[in-house]
Amino acid sequence: MTQRFQSRCAAHIYAVQDRLTQALAGLDGRPFSEYFWQRPGGGGGRTRILQDGNLFEKGGVNASEVFGELNDELARQLPGEGREFYATGISLVLHPGSPMVPTVHCNFRFVQKGNRWWFGGGADLTPYYLFEEDARHFHAVWKEVCDRHHPEYYGRFKKQCDEYFFLPHRGEARGLGGIFFDYLEGDFEALFRFWTDAAGSFLKSYVPIAEKRRGAPYRPEQRQFQLFRRGRYVEFNLLYDRGTVFGLKTGGRAESILMSLPPEACFPYDYTPAPGSWEEKLLEALRQPRDWV
Repeated sequence: MTQRFQSRCAAHIYAVQDRLTQALAGLDGRPFSEYFWQRPGGGGGRTRILQDGNLFEKGGVNASEVFGELNDELARQLPGEGREFYATGISLVLHPGSPMVPTVHCNFRFVQKGNRWWFGGGADLTPYYLFEEDARHFHAVWKEVCDRHHPEYYGRFKKQCDEYFFLPHRGEARGLGGIFFDYLEGDFEALFRFWTDAAGSFLKSYVPIAEKRRGAPYRPEQRQFQLFRRGRYVEFNLLYDRGTVFGLKTGGRAESILMSLPPEACFPYDYTPAPGSWEEKLLEALRQPRDWV
């Protein structure tokens, strides 16, 4: 039974990668480059990267299916008996060149260890300049998806997203959130419907925002603020992101795993925005979660 689950989930992951890269290449006007890799110990993946595009300075859409034995440390951390595992998933990160267009991330995965299996995933928005209507649109799409499957999903998964994408050493969120779920177990068919519906809704949540903001003018100092905020993105991904840790500790391809990092970032010492500035408005929104819908 679980092998049938695995096959269905992996097939969906690769189909979603095809749809996403086709749509995003059309949005940018440049194609993705493709790289295949094999994991020592079992499985591999397909990485698609777009660099120096018309809209995206760097974007990646990874699909993978890996299996084998976990090391003792990871085996203790994950539910299920033994060390045998299976995981298939897709991870997307888009870093636009313009500071007026937000960075975005989504991830959808299916994992099995021993007799336990679960779904995980979500999507979150990381703007550099706060357009509240963009945040409302992004969250409204994900609430609609969640509400189609369970009345409690959105509130629960939004809260988990706000808590997960948080830098405790900075006292601020990475971005404006979205939804995040993990260890989702139960009725496979019902959860698979939700999982596939969510993966299929990403473009609706993000593309209208990118199209609306891509032509907005910006000043050199706003580009510098973008690079500063990208530094926070780097901090989170290297210090706290579970996917980064899991991928590296299970022998995944480092270049594919770390494609989530922006091509440029900066780390100024003790940056403080001007009082009342647009930059301060964003930082205030990152210190306390908001209800956007």
